[in-house]
Amino acid sequence: MSNVICSCLLGDNAKVRLRLSQLLHSEMETIYGPSESETPEGICEVELQGCRREFFTNNTGAVLNVGQQVIVETDGGYDFGVVYSTGRIARKKYQLKGLEKNGPPAVLVMRVADETDSANIDELKKKQAEIRDICMNKIRKHDLDLKLVDVELRLDQQKLSVYYTSSHRVDFRMLVRDLAGEFKARIQMVQITTREEARRANAFGPCGCLLCCSSWLQKIQTNPFSEKSQNTDTASAESHAFNITGICNRPKCCLGYSKHDKGCHSHVPSQPSFPAVGSRVSTPEGPAVVDSVDAQKKMVWLRYQKSDQVRRLTADKFNSLFVRK
Repeated sequence: MSNVICSCLLGDNAKVRLRLSQLLHSEMETIYGPSESETPEGICEVELQGCRREFFTNNTGAVLNVGQQVIVETDGGYDFGVVYSTGRIARKKYQLKGLEKNGPPAVLVMRVADETDSANIDELKKKQAEIRDICMNKIRKHDLDLKLVDVELRLDQQKLSVYYTSSHRVDFRMLVRDLAGEFKARIQMVQITTREEARRANAFGPCGCLLCCSSWLQKIQTNPFSEKSQNTDTASAESHAFNITGICNRPKCCLGYSKHDKGCHSHVPSQPSFPAVGSRVSTPEGPAVVDSVDAQKKMVWLRYQKSDQVRRLTADKFNSLFVRK
C-alpha cells in the first residue's frame, strides 16, 4: 500500500460516517423506546484525527449535536474533533466497551468550536501537508528504513505524532531531535501495523464500500480466521487469495463475520460426499458410469453404457439413490 494521507475529518468519507451516525440517532426512539429528558452534561463520543473515537464528558453546558466541531482536552493540552454520538447511544457504547465501571470520562469537551477555532483548524490542516514533507526529508537525510504513514499536529501545536510502519526496530533518536528542533514541540513516534495503516487511509475496499475498519469497526482483529469456519467446503479447493485480501495485504476483517455461531453447529447441513469418476452404478435403465463431478455446484453426471446418454443428478439425490446408508 502506498503512502497515504489520512482524510479523516476532512472529505466525503467522514461525511458518510457522520450521516450514518445521524440516521442512527434519528431512529433512537424506535430502538430504545420513548426519549428521556436529555441533560447537557453527559457522555459524548468524539471522533479525533486518525479515525480515533474517544469518550468525553460534556462540560460545555449545551446539548451537542452529531457533526459539531468541538475543542477537547487531551494529554495535557487541547485538540479538536467532531461529535460522533451523544445521549443514550453514546452511553450504550460506553457500557458495551466496559468503561461504565470506571465512572464518567475524566477528559472534558471544553467548548464548541467558534469561528476562530475553525480558522485555526483549517490552518492546521494546511500546515500538516508541509510538516509531512519536512518529515520525509528528515527521514531521507538520516537514511532510516521506515515508511511514513501520517503526521498529526495537535491544535495547540505542542505535540507532533508521527505514524510509521517498519519491519524491524528503527533507531530514530536523531530524527526526533531534528524534528523537535524544527517544530519546537514534543515528538511522538508511533509504529503501527498495516491494518492500522489501512484504517488511517480511510479508503474504499474492493467491495465498493468504505473500509470496515475506517467506518464502523471499533477494534481491529489481528486474525479474523483464528477459528476455522465449520462450513468450509474443501472439495475442489482453489487459491483465491485476491478475494480474501484487503488493501492492507491481510485477510479482510469482514470475513471473520461470515462464520456460523458455535451454538448453531448442529443445524449446519453436512457436506455431501461425491463418487469417484469412473465408478459404476446399477440403474433401472441399465448400468451407468460416473462421467464427471462438479463439487462446487454439487452435481454428478452419469453416462449410460447402452444408450450413451448423459443424465445430471444432484449429489444429494445421487447419494439417496445409489449409496447405501
